[in-house]
Amino acid sequence: MNQTSAILKVAVFNQIACIKISDRANFTSSLDLKKLVTELWEHGYQCFILDLTDCLAMDSTFLGVVSELGLKFYGDGDSNAHLIELVNPNPRLAEDLDNLGIAHLFKISERSEPLCEKFEPLTCMQGVKPADITRTCLKAHQTLIDINPENERKFKDVTQYLTENLKRQELAGKT
Repeated sequence: MNQTSAILKVAVFNQIACIKISDRANFTSSLDLKKLVTELWEHGYQCFILDLTDCLAMDSTFLGVVSELGLKFYGDGDSNAHLIELVNPNPRLAEDLDNLGIAHLFKISERSEPLCEKFEPLTCMQGVKPADITRTCLKAHQTLIDINPENERKFKDVTQYLTENLKRQELAGKT
């Protein structure tokens, strides 16, 4: 599970957190995103903008983590209560959001002007244990299935593999 992570940068202003995601967002960067958003939420930030202008793709784990966050901040289902905005998703990513049945969790918009000029690079988490990555991957896929039961057939083999792998890691003491 050793792959290059997306580049995550953050800018905060007026209780809004803008997170720029560049390159390919995958399972390794999903832990960093989840930790960042959770910490910002705990510090009072209530609106999150994910700038996807330079995001080439998101793997299913990253999409699942973004969906977990979308569910957490979706409120009572009011379409005006979206606290996560996805800006400038490319056509492939927009199609993935629709096909997985998760697009409704977000405000999706297009902008031609830069959202912010003062992004700071995010320091990636160090010392993450293999079981933590596997646990995050499993939960992300289960979230996608919970949101849209049609996703079960897409991710059945993945969730089965991750469940078995997590058991092996826990038995080996890699938690």
